[in-house]
Amino acid sequence: MKNGNSGLTAALTGLAPAVWGSTYLITTELLPPDRPLLATTMRALPGGLFLLALGRKLPVGVWWWRALVLGVLNIGAFNFLLFVAAYRLPGSIAAMIMSAQPMFVVILAALFLGDRIRAVHALACVMGTGGVVLLVFKGAAPLDTIGVFTAVGGALCMASGITLTKRWGRPEGVSLLTFTGWQLTAGGLVLLPFWLSSEDLPDDGLTGSNVIGFAYLIAFGAVLSYIVWFRGIEHLPAVAVSFLALGSPVVATLLGYLVKDQTLSALQIVGMAVISLAVVLGQPRPPEPGSEETPSDPPRTTTSLLPDQPALEQERSP
Repeated sequence: MKNGNSGLTAALTGLAPAVWGSTYLITTELLPPDRPLLATTMRALPGGLFLLALGRKLPVGVWWWRALVLGVLNIGAFNFLLFVAAYRLPGSIAAMIMSAQPMFVVILAALFLGDRIRAVHALACVMGTGGVVLLVFKGAAPLDTIGVFTAVGGALCMASGITLTKRWGRPEGVSLLTFTGWQLTAGGLVLLPFWLSSEDLPDDGLTGSNVIGFAYLIAFGAVLSYIVWFRGIEHLPAVAVSFLALGSPVVATLLGYLVKDQTLSALQIVGMAVISLAVVLGQPRPPEPGSEETPSDPPRTTTSLLPDQPALEQERSP
């Protein structure tokens, strides 16, 4: 991919974490309290079913279990852990823990994608985490053990989802909308029985604010943002995508300043600048003059890297 196109793709992909950065505000201000499973299921399942109805195509062969795995990692488990962390931790602490996600992707990409661990990526990881600390840290705060573990688990789920989505690619003949619908539906269906068995609707029913909050999460926090996100994973290196996720705490902080009249200190502004620099350092470098440029777009399927090639061949056979 040409460097200009890569920059545009990164900017478009960064819109997804920007939308996700509003999750903390939507959760605390518009959604029913203490119902993370309801919030996660409602975020994923309706949008996934809508996209499935548009695409009218189900997974075939090996893609049944792949869609399930990706749906759990990218959607179900990740969003559930994110909501639990948002309910049980101050937003600043949750954001600090989640900022370790690019570091996990750097390691996983080296193990499963064959990417080299570069010094610039290690530096960007340190800068990204440091920038988030400057952005959100507000002194000592009580730590909820479950909240801390769920935040770490959410970071690991996101990192694993990015890596596996990059490795497996998208099957030939399947649109991006349908591919996104598979994962949203799989993640929502996995969560549905847990929600039905452990949570219920509020005693007074859903308020108008609740409906607005869920509608926002479905349309923007799930359907549109994940379409953009999976497109970015297709066209950018996994590590580059992971650094774009650092935009979430920046947006969360700005929304707190604009909507909830929170203060914005000089240290927070410095933190935003450091995070922005980390994101830039994490993006692919332009090719050296005279060197051959290799395309960064992955094939729709990466059969040469996988042990289950016969299954894919069977899938493609008439």
